[in-house]
Order: sequence, then C-alpha cells, then structure tokens
Amino acid sequence: MGSSRPRTKDFFAAPTLSLSLAGAFGRNAPAATSGDEVEKGDEGDRGIRDEHLGKEVEISSENTGPGSQSGDGEEEDRYDGGSRKKRSRKSYHRHTAEQVRVMEGVFKESPHPDEKQRQQLSKQLGLSPRQVKFWFQNRRTQIKAIQERHENSLLKSELENLHKENRAMREQTKRPLHCANCGVAAGSSGDFDAAASNKEQQLHLENARLRAEVEKLQGKLGKAAANGAISPASPPFCAGTIQTKDNRSPLEVYGGGLTGRDKKSILELVGRALEELKTMSSSGEPLWVRSVETGRDILNYDEYVRLFRRDDDDAGDQDLRGAWSVEASREGGVVYLDTMQLVHAFMDVNQWKELFPSMITKASTLDVIRSGESDDHDGVVQLMFAEVQTLTPMVPTRELCFARYCKKLAPEKWAIVDASFDKAGGGADASSPVITSWKNASGCIIEEQTNGHSRVTWVEHAKHREPAAVPSAFRAVTASGLAFGARRWLATLRLQCERMVFSVATNVPTRDSNGVSTLAGRRSVLKLAHRMTSSICRVIGGSRDLAWSRAPRAGAGDVRLTSRRNADDPGEPQGLIACAVLSAWLPVSPTALLDFLKDESRRPEWDVTLHGRSVRSRVSVAKGKDRGNCVTAYAPTSAEEQSGGVWIVQDVCTNSCESIVAYAPVDAAVLQPVISGHDSSGVPVLPCGVAIMPDGLESRPAVIMSRKEDGAAGSLVTVAFQVLASSSTMAALSPETAETVTSLVSCTLRDIRKALGCQDR
Repeated sequence: MGSSRPRTKDFFAAPTLSLSLAGAFGRNAPAATSGDEVEKGDEGDRGIRDEHLGKEVEISSENTGPGSQSGDGEEEDRYDGGSRKKRSRKSYHRHTAEQVRVMEGVFKESPHPDEKQRQQLSKQLGLSPRQVKFWFQNRRTQIKAIQERHENSLLKSELENLHKENRAMREQTKRPLHCANCGVAAGSSGDFDAAASNKEQQLHLENARLRAEVEKLQGKLGKAAANGAISPASPPFCAGTIQTKDNRSPLEVYGGGLTGRDKKSILELVGRALEELKTMSSSGEPLWVRSVETGRDILNYDEYVRLFRRDDDDAGDQDLRGAWSVEASREGGVVYLDTMQLVHAFMDVNQWKELFPSMITKASTLDVIRSGESDDHDGVVQLMFAEVQTLTPMVPTRELCFARYCKKLAPEKWAIVDASFDKAGGGADASSPVITSWKNASGCIIEEQTNGHSRVTWVEHAKHREPAAVPSAFRAVTASGLAFGARRWLATLRLQCERMVFSVATNVPTRDSNGVSTLAGRRSVLKLAHRMTSSICRVIGGSRDLAWSRAPRAGAGDVRLTSRRNADDPGEPQGLIACAVLSAWLPVSPTALLDFLKDESRRPEWDVTLHGRSVRSRVSVAKGKDRGNCVTAYAPTSAEEQSGGVWIVQDVCTNSCESIVAYAPVDAAVLQPVISGHDSSGVPVLPCGVAIMPDGLESRPAVIMSRKEDGAAGSLVTVAFQVLASSSTMAALSPETAETVTSLVSCTLRDIRKALGCQDR
C-alpha cells in the first residue's frame, strides 16, 4: 500500500485510542486549546511549567485503553543558584479493563461529569476522585484532537476543490469569449449589436414560418397524439432509456454482455461484501469512533484498510486517490414494517423506488446473476442501476451500477448488500471516465422486532468524482452525509414505512383524521398526496434527463427552466408542462421555516396562487407518528367559495434530513369524491412545492463544548413550480410561459424571505 490515502469526507485517519499527554506537555505542548470546556480545578486552574518562572503543573498521563498507565504523582523541578534537584517520581497506576469500560460508558452519556458523579465513580472503581477527573480530562482532549484532525481533512479537501475551480476559471478567462449564437467576439460591441439585430430579424421570420407549419400539422397529428403515438420530446422517467455519460445504456455496459467470468467475479465480490457489511454494521471502536458533538459514527479509514483492503485493490487505486472523494456513514433505527416486507421491497425495483421517492429518480434491474431457491429471495444476486438525487438541481445526481445480494443470516435476520464491480472488457471499472460514482460494500442489516417492526442498521460507503461546478453553499450538505449518506436513507425509509402503515390502520385517532370519515377515504387522500410529492421530487433534482437551462430573465436569481410533455398519464394534465426551480440559502432553521409554511394563517404571505386570500383547513389526515407529516386540504374562507371553487391540497413530508411541502389546486367538486373514498389515480394534478434541507454546517464535527451554539443553523431552500404551457403535446415553450413560471418561483422565494425578515441576506 502506498503512503498516500484518498481524500475523505465523513471519515478520518484516527490515531491510536490510547493517548499519553505527559510526554507532550513535557515538550512544552499547549495544555489546552480554545473550545475545550475548562472546569474549576481541572484544565484551567494550573498553568504549564515555565522554566524561567519556576511554575509547575500537575498532569495526568492516564490513557483510555486497558493496561494503560496513569499517574497521580508529580515531577517537580527546582532551580537554586544554577543547581538542579529532582524530586523522585511516584509509581504509575494501570487502570483495569473493567474500570475503563465503566468510565467509557459514563463518558458516552456525560463527557463532563460533576463532582458528585466523580465521587460515585471513585467509590465504585476504587480510584481516587483525582484519577477519575484526569481520566475524563484526557479522554475529552483525545476526542477533541480526533475531531480537529477530521475538521482539517474536510477543510483541506474544500481548499483543493477551490484551487481546482480557481484554475479552471483562470483558464477560461484567458480564452477569447464569443457569442454562442452568432460567433462574434464579445469585445466588439458594435459588431455584436448589428449581428444580434440581424439574428433577431431572422428568428422572427423563422418563427412565423414554423408557427404556420405547426398549425397545419396539428390538425393531422392531433388524433395520433391523443392515442399516445407521439413520443415526448424529452426522455421519459423510465429506466429503459437511461444513458451513461458515454451514451451507452447500463444494460449495454453491464447487462447483456456479461460473460461467465464476469458472473463468477460478481458472486465472489458479493460474498466478500457481505462479510464486510456484517463487520461494518456491528463493530465499534477502533473501526468506528463515536463523535461526542454529533453523536454519529465516523469511520477510521486506517483501520478499515487494515481489515478489508486487499493487495490487488490497492494496485488499482494508486492513480485514483487524488480524484475520488470517499464518504462513509452508519445509522441505525426501528421502522414500522416487518422484515419480509422490507426484503421483498428491496428486491423489487418498483417497490424500492416507492420507498425512496425523494432520493431515487430512476432505477432498473439489468440482469439476474443468481436466482434463489425459494420465493423469499434468499441467495438472490441481481445487477441493478440507480440514479440518486438530492432535492436541488444545483447538486448533480449520482448514477450507480451495482450488484445487490440478499442473504438470510438467521431465522429473523436478513442482509441486503450492494457493491459495484469491474466488468471485464466493458469499460465499466473505477478508472473509466464513464463511472463517476462507485459503491463499496453498502447496504443494511434487517432484524425482526416485536409488533411487526424491524430494526435496520444502514451502512453507506461510496466514492465519487465530485464536479467542481457544485456551489459552495451545497458542498457541506454532501460532505456531512445529509445528501447521500446512511442517515438520509434510513430517515426516508422510516418516513415511507409510517405512511404505508397509517394508510391501512383502523385505529387512527379522530383528531388525526379530520374531515375524512372512512378508511377508504383516508387511503384515497393519502394516495393522491403521495402522487403529488413523487411528482415534485421527480422535477426538483439535478437529473440530466431534465435538461435544465438558466432563465433569461434578469434579476430573477439562478432560476433553472425545463419542459416536458405528457401524452398518456391521466394523473397529470395533457400537453406541454413547463417547470422552474430556484434554490437559495436562508439564515433560518429548517424547523422554523417548515412551521412557517404550515401555518395557515400566514399562508397568504407567501403562496402567490392565493392572491392574498385567506384559507382555512377543511381536511387533515395524519400519516405518521410525527403530526407534522400530514395531508391538508385548504378551502377559501369567503362564504361563496366554501362549498365550491378551488381548494389547495397540501402534503407535508418531514424527517431529520429534509422536508417537502407539495401543494396543488384541485376543484372542490373533483376532490369531494376522493374524500368519500373513490379512486384518486385519475385526478389530474400539477403540484408545486418547497424542499428544505439543513445547510449541513451543524453536522460537521466541531470542538467539544458544553452546549451547541444556537442560531447558527441555516436552510437550503428549493422552490419548484409546474404550469401547463399548452394543451397540445406538439407545442413549443414560449418566452411568455417561461417568463410566467420564472416569475412564480422568484416571487415565492422573495415573499418567503420578506415574511421571515431575511430579504437582504
């Protein structure tokens, strides 16, 4: 193995867990750094020895591991007329493994025990209170040093990205700039104006001619378009047309061309990946180190390499270490779905997409490498493709090809493991420019619990070639694991499992189901709301299929525009649909922002579709134990519009990593049958929405403090609008429609800023 290591984000090269401070302080190292809480009589009541002034310091060299040495003796130097006398040093004391275990358990709950707790520990363990005090002091110093090293690694990675971006911009400024339409150099303003005027006249004539031809063809092709014979201009959201970055489909790269040697290598790979996942999901220190500040696990990459890296793996990575960014995270929790339902959902690509609507934009099963011997999927290995997104077009999606292995570990314990692989002769290996994302052994361990619940331990370990075009405000989200890490995967899974359970539950309290009297009505309303949220998630991300372009309107912000055509989906209006998205950072916590958007009394302050009219809730259906996750139907408060008119249906989905507020106008006459229990799949809706993510800064490991700073968190907000530009699938997006949808998103974000008092930020 080489001496250099890949750039890391959510892991670090942790030092050995034993830490001896006596030697460091003896070499005039600083006694304490800023940010470490100083207790009375602890780190701050004595200074480090100054040889010129003759001052002394008492320092414990107690370590955290079993068998480590700690001393409560002192070494005191005295100077008397140039002669030096050294007082004899007391013998060191070794903590037993049981003493270290007990103190580690207390440390996880309270890194700063008070005097009473230290006295209790000293009696329980047979140590002096001073020894207990120094053990906790040294343990805090050790954790702080580890976290500062990780912080430095993140900052170094950020600095490298900024250097690359700076070099690229410098190279671009050296090149002569030309107009993309006419080719005239930007410096010659007179020629540019003349060419632009000439070009404008030509476009007016061309548009008039094309408009006449379109009107002529619409009469002939209208019937064919209604029958679905005309395909959409932009690629549909189906896995069959997914293209990799060299315009080859994943099926061509990975699927049909697999040889016997490829399949044998895949089976060997998933076997190793399963063992790695089992170790990664169950191990503690030194492989994973718990962050005191965030409470989350951070991977010790040196220990990972020692345990899992093979010699042939290193040979292939030597030239990649400067190009890849590695992310590793682990999260555990209980979800409201039994083990076998989860296993079937993970192995069925359509159900898997339904479980993660905000994360997976496209997915497909490319090939089945090995079939199971029974219907429970035990031993099944299949080749899969997925495109994973975060809720903004500012962060590119990640396209992943991987082998998925399902294995029954015990009667009520299963493993789902994913791992990317090198395909012989197909160009599908980590060194290929086609591949920008690569999965190391990742997945989840699922264990059956009582009452139909399951405990899921999720491990996400991948590497990516990060593009330099990601704005700096969004880099912390990916670095902290909020965008693509295990925490978001598990939070999304838990939210969707709650929705599925609440849609069929018969014991939902009346207060959580206002305005809907039947179980069929609640199911129908929840189905409509889920379709709305899924629709807004499909058009809010950075998928290349959306073909985003910047809005030409000046002063509207960085609005992204795209369009798509719907010819055969009854759940949306037929015709050309225009989409606009705008992302920004707001100095408001995600919780406060979501509470503002859910407050019906303040809705007229930001919802531009209401035109200042007030509304009140007529229907409210909960879909999770967090009452913030609910579906609400708002009706106008005016007497003449309460029984009819247009209502606003809103679906709120929130978890620790993201929140989505999807809403759409629906005629009251169309909505009433849905509330009564009729099928809602044929109700056409075109939802708008607001997506909220934490800015990621509060999740980065920081110096240990007694409490976290309040008010430092911000939110990344993305506003999305969809409008029907034309009822004809053959129509083109007009400048007027582009201007309208651009104005809607920019005005909505402006009003939100104004209502929250941050319009100048």
